[in-house]
Amino acid sequence: MTLIPTSLVGSYVQPEWLIRRDMLAKQMPPRVRAEDLWCVDLKYLEKAQDDATILAIRDQERAGLDIITDGEVRRESYSNRFATALDGVDLDNPGTIVSRSGHEVKVPRVVGEIRRRHAVQVRDIQFLRANTDRLTKITVPGAFTMARQAVNEHYKSEEDLAMGYAAAVNEEIKDLFANGADIVQVDEPYMQAYPDLARQWGVKVLDRALEGVTGTTAVHICFGYGMLVAGRPAGYSFLPELAASKAKQVSVETAQAKLDCAFLKDLPDQTIIVGCLDLSTSEIETPEMVADRLRNALKYVNPERIVAAPDCGLKYLAQPVAFGKMKALADGAKIVRAELGA
Repeated sequence: MTLIPTSLVGSYVQPEWLIRRDMLAKQMPPRVRAEDLWCVDLKYLEKAQDDATILAIRDQERAGLDIITDGEVRRESYSNRFATALDGVDLDNPGTIVSRSGHEVKVPRVVGEIRRRHAVQVRDIQFLRANTDRLTKITVPGAFTMARQAVNEHYKSEEDLAMGYAAAVNEEIKDLFANGADIVQVDEPYMQAYPDLARQWGVKVLDRALEGVTGTTAVHICFGYGMLVAGRPAGYSFLPELAASKAKQVSVETAQAKLDCAFLKDLPDQTIIVGCLDLSTSEIETPEMVADRLRNALKYVNPERIVAAPDCGLKYLAQPVAFGKMKALADGAKIVRAELGA
């Protein structure tokens, strides 16, 4: 493994010939299916998504990233592709909630036991594995977050609902490792948004999702997409608690919020995926800016425990901007490696 390897958090830019990016940018990430976002006839959609995934893989490789994702190119949002493939939800008659950004959104309505009907992303990781010789990473939505993005009409409590989701995520993660994943990341942004609930049962639910998993796992905690969610708090409201979780890596953002990385001392054992790219702006960082952000983290974390990444997904950026930021990430990490004599 390269010292301070580089990786996306998950998503890359979807081409304009594949998805209606103007529509995508005008709405919050969908929680139910949003097939009207696709430009391609559903009959040809899988092949078109394959082609776009190849482009995402090659862009990551050309930029110099060490760990490659599929770019989440097949997804309308980071969570809805998995959440809407489960038994126990009524997708034809969705519920409505107020999201963490204060918007009313349609969400799955849970009317029965949450069960994974079939593997959802196994073909995705198989396709990724077949098209790169570098380390691979794939993401799944977290059970805590999916429970917050649903209307519960079946389980006695939201915690019980989350545990149902966690069992389904656990099955998916095991299948992903069995089919070529080197790293599986669980996306749990709602733990930061709802810290009181997360402190009650968030780690319990995460650990259920990771139960019996032997591969390298990560959990991603963030403040939301920079292009969609304005402003950042002064720090994380839920993070030190993850030190007790089964997750081997913890993904945080530091760039947009300009956080002092002293908070990383609260995670003394896990690998830290350090967000070094500000995704609220189309300004492309210089490699030296990335290096400075990594140096900030190195004050508190040994280099062997650092992965360099964007703050969040690149989904909402223009492709030239996203590529430029990835290149700066890779080049900035090289600067720091050289300083460390690696």
